[in-house]
Amino acid sequence: RDVTSVLQDAEGLHLAIDLMQEKLEGLDFDVVVGPESRGFIFGVPIAYNLKKPFIPIRKKGKLPRETVSAEYELEYGIATGGTNEAMIHLIEGLGGKVVKTVFLMELAGLHGRDRLQGYDIDSVIVYPGK
Repeated sequence: RDVTSVLQDAEGLHLAIDLMQEKLEGLDFDVVVGPESRGFIFGVPIAYNLKKPFIPIRKKGKLPRETVSAEYELEYGIATGGTNEAMIHLIEGLGGKVVKTVFLMELAGLHGRDRLQGYDIDSVIVYPGK
């Protein structure tokens, strides 16, 4: 349930990126967006492979350019959908449209999908429980 083991295994890392990228097949989209830091790890190679720009979403004060921000309650971070929900609000607030959200690992018992209803959500691995 920790991405560290995936990152430390070359074949596992390659497989994780490939399987996440497969979830995007057939979709029409302009950019790949990912949150600090795991979203950078997986989002950048996917953007690179698909020849798309990558937009990083970082904690306040970490980007050198003009930014927009959103606040959200962080309990388990991405696992409960809070980070992704905040990202969606930022993207839509700037006039963008979220066509899909892809996770490597989903902890189903934390009910993160409940916060993301109405969006196309997909996960490579779904763990029951917390």
